[in-house]
Amino acid sequence: MSLLMAPWHRALAFVFAVLIWSGQALAADIHVVTSGGFTAAYKLLVPLFEQATGHRVISAYGASMGNAADAIPNRLARGERFDIVILADSGLAALQREGRVQPDSRVDLGRSLIGAVVRKGAEPRPDVSTVEGLRQALLDARSIAYSASASGTYLSTELFQRLGVAEQVKGKAHRILSERVGAVVLRGDADLGFQQVSELLPFTQLQFLGPIAAEAQQRVFFSAGLTADAREPEAARQLIQFLASPAAAPIVRITGLEPAGQ
Repeated sequence: MSLLMAPWHRALAFVFAVLIWSGQALAADIHVVTSGGFTAAYKLLVPLFEQATGHRVISAYGASMGNAADAIPNRLARGERFDIVILADSGLAALQREGRVQPDSRVDLGRSLIGAVVRKGAEPRPDVSTVEGLRQALLDARSIAYSASASGTYLSTELFQRLGVAEQVKGKAHRILSERVGAVVLRGDADLGFQQVSELLPFTQLQFLGPIAAEAQQRVFFSAGLTADAREPEAARQLIQFLASPAAAPIVRITGLEPAGQ
């Protein structure tokens, strides 16, 4: 067995062990909505879970917060039903306060860092690994794109002010709704893009600059919770247990997140 395949086999073995321990339930349809930060790991892990359990996972996607029509809070507010929500911890806490997510059901799946991208060949290459380099990159960029979700809210309401560049970037920094920041940079609509690392890494056509300076970071947990009106709570708990398991951790890690249990 190759080292590359080992995490997938360990993940499958974990699912089988859970089913043997708990007793396999009848196959269920589990409805999940997840935000972008955990999407890359989710798309790799869910087929393994389905293969091992016979359950079917029906997926939807949206931002952790914001006013986009597909943002997770807006989906729930207009009556869309899911068994599981996966989103930034602050967004999950808000849904728990509103009574839309069961109060004791939060399970942390991974920690995320904010990263930056530019188009390949961009010169000079910005240095975002230090606070001063990040500040200069923001000042030098002709246009900036940032997420409408948790990371972008932090950048626009806190970090730009802390760095003393809020006024300078006001006219050139744009909040991106219902689209990955990498896609905006790739087609040339922004010179510099910021989003969770796990959402930027899939854009291999871009130059990933790395996480922004540690002193400027917002460390966000992506967490899962059971909705108050979950139709398949037991099957949903199995899926959450699997996503948070040590067996899933290598897959979580290669998609740009730090497993929450590490």
